[in-house]
Amino acid sequence: MVPLVWQDLPCVALPLAHLDAVDTMTSGRAAFAVTGPGDDEPGADGLVATGPVDIRFDLEGTRFVDHLLEQEIVKHPPTRLRADGIMARRENWWWVPRVLITLTAEEEVREVPARRRGADALLVRTADAGGAPRVDTVTAPAWPDRTGAETELWRRDGAALQGAGEPAFAFGHRHSPDFERWERWYRSGRTESEALTVAEATGAPEPEPLQPYSFFARYRNHRDVVRACRRGVAEAEARAGRG
Repeated sequence: MVPLVWQDLPCVALPLAHLDAVDTMTSGRAAFAVTGPGDDEPGADGLVATGPVDIRFDLEGTRFVDHLLEQEIVKHPPTRLRADGIMARRENWWWVPRVLITLTAEEEVREVPARRRGADALLVRTADAGGAPRVDTVTAPAWPDRTGAETELWRRDGAALQGAGEPAFAFGHRHSPDFERWERWYRSGRTESEALTVAEATGAPEPEPLQPYSFFARYRNHRDVVRACRRGVAEAEARAGRG
């Protein structure tokens, strides 16, 4: 996700390839986090803002192009290639429809340590009965992927984890310098005291920076992105009664 700003509020504009992720946002609340990976500069910590969100489908891409595209082009080279100009947007029309997710009120803003190693992750838990998410940067000696496995977690700010059996989701990612290649991984389960018991797992932390795709791998990735975006657009239009 590329961090953007809509009317002075944190925002993201998700391509419709991520429609399945949008479907999980049912509580009306979210945490927006910018946590790295860090660059090892002193004080280069991250921020987390928590509050209610507005989720709005922009199937024509009008709001995205008029208000957010320039921000994304600066931060995200793939968008620069696919949407920097009218001709590019016509050719890559599937990249323009978006889901705009805006944090409408910053109920809590706090600093968190940046993710500085491949084994660092963001840990998301439900902090209270109202569904407000709690986000911390954590690390672990290992991230087992076996169901039922337990791993000790250490908060990177030095505080105790103090898990109380609540559902938890730990995830991380790395990208190549051109932002075209991403590797994502997660562990979900429950936290108890200072440990996470794994229920589901995908992928694993990458110890080294990712290298850009080769020519043929770049082509395959582009084809996969096109297919995923087109599927998402078709599904969103069907839900809106436009299919």
